[in-house]
Amino acid sequence: MKQNIVLIGMPTSGKSTVGVIVAKILGLDFVDADIVIQHNEGLKLSKIIEQRGVTGFLECEEKALLSLDACGAVIATGGSAVYSQKAMEKLSKKAAIVYLEVEKEELFRRLKDVKERGVVLSDGETLEDMYASRKKLYEKYADITVSEKNFTIEDTVWAVIECLKKYE
Repeated sequence: MKQNIVLIGMPTSGKSTVGVIVAKILGLDFVDADIVIQHNEGLKLSKIIEQRGVTGFLECEEKALLSLDACGAVIATGGSAVYSQKAMEKLSKKAAIVYLEVEKEELFRRLKDVKERGVVLSDGETLEDMYASRKKLYEKYADITVSEKNFTIEDTVWAVIECLKKYE
């Protein structure tokens, strides 16, 4: 197995929740990139977006991802991490990239408060637009894809672990 496991996927796909549990089961460290961003900037994600705009937030996110120097960790990225080719290329050198795939209808059901969650949406961009553009990027960068269709969190955790065993 590569040194790290990086989880990518839509907002609400469970990257942080699944990541913590996978890390516990496999005896790895856990890094939540969103928390790294908040720590670096001293602001909640939603405040960074509000104050600096989407471009400013994406710059903070890229800087945080490029600064990560984890080894033996599960890293949960933010949903917009895939917008940084530089960060994704760096992460993929030392990690298996796992895409937690959530269906569009389920995403829309789960995603209640886009602003409060700090979801990156450009002016005029709809959730439908975001889904279409990000899905292509997740598929591009993924070494492994785990479909969450009809899965509980526990099902997703075990599917990730099983896929990692096959990936080794």
